[in-house]
Amino acid sequence: MGAEEQQREGGRRRRKKAPSKEEAVAKEALEEENLAGTPEAAEDEGHVSSKVDEASDANDAHEAGEESDSSEDEVAPRNTIGDVPLEWYKDEEHVGHDISGKKIKKKEKQDKLTMFLDKNWSKLYDDYNDEPVELQKNEIQLIRRLLTGRTPHAELNSYEPSVDWFKWDYSIHPLSNAPEPKRRFTPSKWERKKIVKLVRAIREGRIKFDVHVEEKTHYDLWGSDASSLEKTRGLPYIPPPKPKLPGHEEAYNPSSEYIPSQEEINSFQLLYEEDRPKFIPRRYTSYRHVPAWVNATKESFDRHLDLYLCARVRKKRINIDPESLKPKLPSRKDLRPYPTTCYIEYRGHRGAVTSISTEASGQWIASGSTDATVRIWDVATGRCIRVWQVGAAVQHVAWNPLLQLPILAVSVGHDVLLLDTGLGSEEEERNVQKLLHMEAATTPDDSDNSSVTSWHQDEVHGGLRLKHFKTVSSVEWHRKGDYFSTVMPSGESRAIMIHQLSKHVTQRIPFKLHGLPVTSTFHPSRSVFFIATKKNVRVYDLPKQKLMKKLETRMREISSIAIHPGGDNVLVGSKEGKLCWFDMDLSSQPYEGYSAHKKDITGVAYHRSYPLFATCSDDCTAYVFHGMVYSDLNQNPLIVPLDILKGHSSTNGRGILDCKFHPRQPWLFTAGADSLIKLFCH
Repeated sequence: MGAEEQQREGGRRRRKKAPSKEEAVAKEALEEENLAGTPEAAEDEGHVSSKVDEASDANDAHEAGEESDSSEDEVAPRNTIGDVPLEWYKDEEHVGHDISGKKIKKKEKQDKLTMFLDKNWSKLYDDYNDEPVELQKNEIQLIRRLLTGRTPHAELNSYEPSVDWFKWDYSIHPLSNAPEPKRRFTPSKWERKKIVKLVRAIREGRIKFDVHVEEKTHYDLWGSDASSLEKTRGLPYIPPPKPKLPGHEEAYNPSSEYIPSQEEINSFQLLYEEDRPKFIPRRYTSYRHVPAWVNATKESFDRHLDLYLCARVRKKRINIDPESLKPKLPSRKDLRPYPTTCYIEYRGHRGAVTSISTEASGQWIASGSTDATVRIWDVATGRCIRVWQVGAAVQHVAWNPLLQLPILAVSVGHDVLLLDTGLGSEEEERNVQKLLHMEAATTPDDSDNSSVTSWHQDEVHGGLRLKHFKTVSSVEWHRKGDYFSTVMPSGESRAIMIHQLSKHVTQRIPFKLHGLPVTSTFHPSRSVFFIATKKNVRVYDLPKQKLMKKLETRMREISSIAIHPGGDNVLVGSKEGKLCWFDMDLSSQPYEGYSAHKKDITGVAYHRSYPLFATCSDDCTAYVFHGMVYSDLNQNPLIVPLDILKGHSSTNGRGILDCKFHPRQPWLFTAGADSLIKLFCH
């Protein structure tokens, strides 16, 4: 036997498999059977064989477990990057470094379609180590059990009987009988302070939340470059203008309907150059007979010139219909009735009519003029009922708002006259005479007011005369008819006085004036007093004697104000032709502003019952508006211009000086500098 044969023989002996565990058990069982030889041993033969089978099954399972054990706990990963995200390496040529510090190069991956066609369904790709991993059979079975909702290991019994490890005999107390601490029932102060700090940081912008931006995972292959939203450096991309594509008429051999006749060609020469067609179709027998385009060089030059002179910033224009921007207002036909046409003219004054006032029933109207007369007119017929000669130009007239007291207040120079119109019944006349009668002249009890106003009996006109120390510009009555206020613009701190008719007394307002007063008026339903200066309007609470609100008009100079019958809206006119509507519940700033007239606004007025208000100006026009105020506080007032009333003529640069509504009908009275009073009806 040679040396080579001896080596092969030794290798065979070394490769001999050692006896397995089940063979050893079987051998012991046979030896016991031979030694015993008894019937009891023969009976145990089946028991020994079952032990052999159990041992062989256990050995097979153990070997299978050792062969399929490919967990990462025993095999260290090649990549040593740790918890670094793999997204950081997506633009690199490697995915990390191994334990020796060398780069792990990326391998060429197979797409999912190729892997599916190769039927490598049991393979997974490990992105961390950049290598494919093949699943074993037992791992696939474990995954299937997890997908079906069962336990991962088959030998585990999830329904084993529970074992009570505690002895409950003579156990009357729980494991811990400590009382509950107080901190479990009270809110944590530390947590509250921490939450306050976080909320404050979020409001100040020191803590910002990351906004998740979805990455674009697809590319529109057939989309145009003009719709690309990708940001590029430098100037923004502007698509070049595209020329019009040729049609059938530009073919080298078009149909006969596209070829014009000689008459049509001659008619083209009669048109203007910009109206002539740019191309006249012609027919050629073949494509090689088509000549070169005469205007090719010119069109190419024009196209390059368009590209060269193209704007560097593309402006996105929005096509909006101008009509859609206008507010949707109701039709004027749906807002009727309102005054539109002059119905009656009241003639009789020889000078400009400065002021008018309507009686509470609407049957009479009073007027004052610069011709030193005060007249009372019948509204229905236009007839003058009574005339007073007061001796000076009339500044303002105001009728008592109570129907039972037909008293007219007239401001003439430094005096205010309280006249008995004589238009009431006998009983009403007796009450009026009692109010307008006094034994002797009286002065206010206050020494400060003694030199301001004094009450006297007017023997000439049969009423009362209140003498002031300055010129009185306006007179306004309280809604109850007992109080009235007078305004003296040059009276400084004593410019506004309040008088009581029943007691014949006068008192100053308990407020400090800020600026030169223009006019004043009472609230129609509450004890509130409005004072308009040249710049703003102040609202005072009379019982509490304090300022309620200051209305900022932002006007050059206020000329007149009017209070809505509801009391929550104020209308202010200025000498620059602007009009402001204030909603006192909303803000101290104007709710709406209009530049209505070209000249000074001389008067504004609300209607008592209809949703109407009007303005008059020196431009000889009166504007009528629809002003609806809703009881719902969430709904804003509706203001719609209705009509412009004309008819007065300008005299000495003045137009319409005053306007008043009829108390019951939608009629408007206007007094002009042309000595006319006009009634406009619907």
